[in-house]
Amino acid sequence: MDVFGRALNDYYKNGKADTLWLHNSYGETEEMPIDFFFRDDEDMPVLELQALQMCKGKVLDVGAGVGSHALLLQAFNIDVTAIDVSKTAVTIMKDRGVRKPLLQNIYTFEGKFDTILMLMNGIGLTKTLPGFKEFLIKIKSLLNPGGILLFDSSNVSYLYKDIEKPKNKYFGEVSFQYQYNGGKGSWFKWVYIDEETIKITAEEAGYDYELIFDDGEDQFLVKLSVKD
Repeated sequence: MDVFGRALNDYYKNGKADTLWLHNSYGETEEMPIDFFFRDDEDMPVLELQALQMCKGKVLDVGAGVGSHALLLQAFNIDVTAIDVSKTAVTIMKDRGVRKPLLQNIYTFEGKFDTILMLMNGIGLTKTLPGFKEFLIKIKSLLNPGGILLFDSSNVSYLYKDIEKPKNKYFGEVSFQYQYNGGKGSWFKWVYIDEETIKITAEEAGYDYELIFDDGEDQFLVKLSVKD
């Protein structure tokens, strides 16, 4: 079982877990609250609730974790397929009542959907800015005519208030590593993309861009739709 999966499993089975640490490439190690992944609508930020309200038709929840968003969509009779690359997360979301949980990588997934949902900075799985553009081109094949892509991201330029931004890569490209109960996972790449860069890249990839919500604290929700 992966390090992240062990933390999720302990919390789900016991209602508590040891501290889950998140090492990063830009600063101090941070504590990741595990209960955050199990929250219900009362604990979700406005940004996420706004995104869920905008979901239409057949929905693909990418990086669904333990299924918190999928369960809310199901409660409103929305047809949602929830995918994740963590076997433990998929097992838990199935046990929690998600009807269509799949152990699946988005890059090899096939199907047609009206909404593709990627919350909790899920777009970061594209790893780099070039990877983000390649991803946008690839997932056009998963969208029905009139379909939309909903995701949130963050402008992390505040990380560089006291240090110079990297010159050899986009400043939002970072790396993380989970540590739990004495074990460490592998380092993995992630990307946070600022609003203007998303807009430019999306238009280059053939999408119409719309800013849906900005929380005033560097996090925002956008909607992309394939240009006619």
